[in-house]
Amino acid sequence: MARGTTLALARELIARRSITPEDGGCQELLAQRLEPLGFKIERIRCGEVSNLWARRGAAAPLVCFAGHTDVVPAGPLDQWHSDPFAPTERGGMLYGRGAADMKTSIAAFVTAVETFLRGHPDPRGSIALLITSDEEGVAVDGTVRVVERLKARGGHIDYAIVGEPTSVDRLGDTIKNGRRGSLSATLKVKGVQGHVAYPHLARNPVHLASPALAELAAIEWDRGNEYFPPTTWQISNIHAGTGATNVIPGEMDVLFNLRFSTASTVDDLKRRVHAVLDGHRLDYALEWVLSAAPFFTPPGDLVDKLSEAIRETVGIVPEMSTGGGTSDGRFIADICPQVVELGPLNVSIHKLNEHIALDDIEALYAIYLRALEKLLAR
Repeated sequence: MARGTTLALARELIARRSITPEDGGCQELLAQRLEPLGFKIERIRCGEVSNLWARRGAAAPLVCFAGHTDVVPAGPLDQWHSDPFAPTERGGMLYGRGAADMKTSIAAFVTAVETFLRGHPDPRGSIALLITSDEEGVAVDGTVRVVERLKARGGHIDYAIVGEPTSVDRLGDTIKNGRRGSLSATLKVKGVQGHVAYPHLARNPVHLASPALAELAAIEWDRGNEYFPPTTWQISNIHAGTGATNVIPGEMDVLFNLRFSTASTVDDLKRRVHAVLDGHRLDYALEWVLSAAPFFTPPGDLVDKLSEAIRETVGIVPEMSTGGGTSDGRFIADICPQVVELGPLNVSIHKLNEHIALDDIEALYAIYLRALEKLLAR
């Protein structure tokens, strides 16, 4: 019964073409399932982005399931074994764009809530779902906007479970209980353009900046800590020149990124970068963009209870991890002290023929249901 209802809802969601920032009607389908359960539905439209905030109850603690209905583009359709927006079962798998990232998680959220409320119509707290169509894109009008609205009216979330695909080898083997921050910059190094045969009349910004870039690449920014790996600095793009072989470029553009832990602060990282560039006496301009601050949920109430739910349903003890890229958990952490991520295997996400095991659909539903029972059952 559980597997059938979760699978059916997952199939309905996958069938909706919700390529970011489109929602494709997914959130309206969710609202139709949640309203009869007593959820108050708020549809929050920001530009091209659809957001859904659904809450049942007013008492604490508030448990929030969070996720996104948008998916990345399918890529070459002729390389899919079946239509990415026609959910297909074969070989014990469900195939389709969003099967793993993360429409099945959303389906499991809803069916777990439905089952929980049938058995516990008067829980000791409240339940919410925060769903956006702007996670796979620029992520400026999605979860962050909902959090801003909740914060402005004094909103607070006690526990948040984000359904991102965190599992590696077996469903439930990894919980993300934090993420590194992401600090990006555009560096423009200025020189003087000229003819390569007359270098004394020019200043080559590539030559001038190379020692500084090498120094930045060699820096030990920090050693991480018990929960986070060391901060890393990586160049993602370099461009200089006109395309001609006989012209010394007049300027060079460098894009770089720092993935940083709670062992470093944004201000200190910026200061150290500027110190290196200034030390090499470069003529430069630097524009910073902080796309994510690090967040961390230590072992405690949510981590422990979700771990127990996993052990009791699928028989394994999950590892805690703060690795990987960013997620919308970074926004939710602004109003929620305990944020974790737990979802399907990530082996096929953003790939051709994305899929999830049919058995994992039932198991994911069971984990979310057991977590609700541990957090909210009287």
